[in-house]
Amino acid sequence: MKDYGDERLKRMIENRPHAPKRAVVTGGMPYGNKDLHYGHVLGMFLYADFMARFLRDRIGSDNVVFVSGTDCYGSPSMETYRKKVEEGFEGTMEDMVREYHLRHKADLDKFEISLDFFGASAIGDAVPWHIETSHEIFNKLYDNGYLKKMSTLQFYDEEKGVFLNGRQVIGKCPYEGCVSEKGYADECDLGHQYQPKELLDPISTLSGTKPILKEIGNWYFDLPRTLPLLTEWVDRLEKTEARPFFLKEIREFLKKPEIYIKKDQMSAYEDIAGLLPTHTLREEKSKASFVLVFDRLEDREFACDMLSDNQIRYRTGKTLTPFRLSGNISWGVPVPDKEDVKGLTFYVWPESLWAPISFTKTYLDKCGDVSRWKDFWCSKDSYIYQVLGEDNAYFYGPVQHAMWLCTQANPTLDIPEGDLNMSHLIVNKHSLFLGNKASSSGSIKPPKPDELLKYYTVEQLRMHFLGLSVGNTSSSFTPKPWDPDAKEADVDPVAKDGALLSNVYNRVIRTLFYTWQSRFDGVVPCGEVSEDILKTSTQTILKYEKLMFDNKFHMVMYELDSYIRNINKYWVSRIKEAEEDDNKLSQLIIDTLHMCKVAMVLLHPVTPKNIEKLASDLKVSMDVFSWDTINDPIYNFVEDKNNYRPKFIEARYDFFSMYRD
Repeated sequence: MKDYGDERLKRMIENRPHAPKRAVVTGGMPYGNKDLHYGHVLGMFLYADFMARFLRDRIGSDNVVFVSGTDCYGSPSMETYRKKVEEGFEGTMEDMVREYHLRHKADLDKFEISLDFFGASAIGDAVPWHIETSHEIFNKLYDNGYLKKMSTLQFYDEEKGVFLNGRQVIGKCPYEGCVSEKGYADECDLGHQYQPKELLDPISTLSGTKPILKEIGNWYFDLPRTLPLLTEWVDRLEKTEARPFFLKEIREFLKKPEIYIKKDQMSAYEDIAGLLPTHTLREEKSKASFVLVFDRLEDREFACDMLSDNQIRYRTGKTLTPFRLSGNISWGVPVPDKEDVKGLTFYVWPESLWAPISFTKTYLDKCGDVSRWKDFWCSKDSYIYQVLGEDNAYFYGPVQHAMWLCTQANPTLDIPEGDLNMSHLIVNKHSLFLGNKASSSGSIKPPKPDELLKYYTVEQLRMHFLGLSVGNTSSSFTPKPWDPDAKEADVDPVAKDGALLSNVYNRVIRTLFYTWQSRFDGVVPCGEVSEDILKTSTQTILKYEKLMFDNKFHMVMYELDSYIRNINKYWVSRIKEAEEDDNKLSQLIIDTLHMCKVAMVLLHPVTPKNIEKLASDLKVSMDVFSWDTINDPIYNFVEDKNNYRPKFIEARYDFFSMYRD
């Protein structure tokens, strides 16, 4: 890019962020036992789509793979299927999951989520690739010595005579300070992992009775062993654009094993303190509990047993624990038989972490060259962007990356060519609904995508959500039709954000069309764009690019807002003087149209359908969206720049509408 002799612009050009040659983009997978709500689509998938569309324009669509899919397996689907059968559902488990998968895809399509492949882990073309990928990763971890057999306790319903899967047990999370609504067998709904014996007040959902714990053998990934590597990884992340709250959350899991005991039980603790494994005691005057800190997880677990035997209540702190890879439920990907451990299936969380690799293989197989999957996942020239909610940070953060590293023969953060790359995690805070956390399993029921489309256009919703600061803080979605406190005269925040397109940008583009239709017989004046306009546009392009690679999406929207409003101001401040002089009017059209063209490219990832319609009305080629030529004049994208005639538009023509179709 040209710096036009400006020192500040020169520095911006010199410090442009590095763009990868190839990229994978993926979003967290929705469960195969429930419909999507707005948070899945607009609070997570939209941001992945924004990044994928930007990267396609920035590095070429052939160099970007955007994949995700329905997370079919696991106890949530089994429990939902059991209930549906009790209610009269006559289909198979696959039938139920397929119904949800098709509805997931339909909802994503409505909001222009441009997935190259939206698969399903248990149905369709991805199944054989998913089984193959699952076995490849398991075998590498096994061969490298990072898997261990553990005989652990699992909940058993004596009344029903069956082992209980994860979601068939409900209790309270044992973690100190956890505010989750539900604790399941070995994780709560906020993603905290623990041993089943640590769950507080467990109840079987099958019988309503308290289950017992029975021993069962499973494969576990030795996550605690990777602590030095993970600590180094987080230290490196501190120097990147990783979001601070995510780093803080991950560091919580890299602490030594801890136990929290209320201070009113101090004397009971002191009675057995000498019998506990080696530990240190930490007290803080402002806290209601004192803390026991251990060097080893095994020592903490032994201490927990002793505390329980002596009726001392406690809670455990976050730390790395062995991560379960297998289970004994029938609905799952089969685990390779090793040693004397046979007939198991994968626990749903690990196989969902590598599912995007399976989906990439499936997509590239459809394209004719599945061998290219390593060019995307295992090349130094490629970058992997994963968009997720903060509740899943533990799994996609330390768990996933520890497993990826341990598929190497000699794990190192300086990853060799051909081994799995570390992902760049774009972690969002919650999108609150009317100020409250909303989830399909919680007490606050968020609207479904179709319900929102009864009141808003897709463009309005995309504009509004991309402007929310979910990268920094939990942001409230407060649509006026759902807001019980809204007054008739109040401005709807969703419609307000959409007005940048339907009012400001729409108005200036429409004025340009009307002007060359009335003054130049529909032919756009041709000439050189003024240098100050090229300079201003270059600054905006570079700011936008840096903010995108820093994943500061709401700031991208602020930059767009400012640039588009300035286009309108530029036209309004000069049109009166230019109206009396065709030469001045021609130059004003040339300069204003160039800014509108740059804005069109920058808006392409935001509101693609209407922007592509605008490009069609302007009769420019779709090459106009390439960042290789982003500051080139519009005449480079038309057939005949000296007789350039865009579409003729009638009065009150809208390129962007505030109304639903």
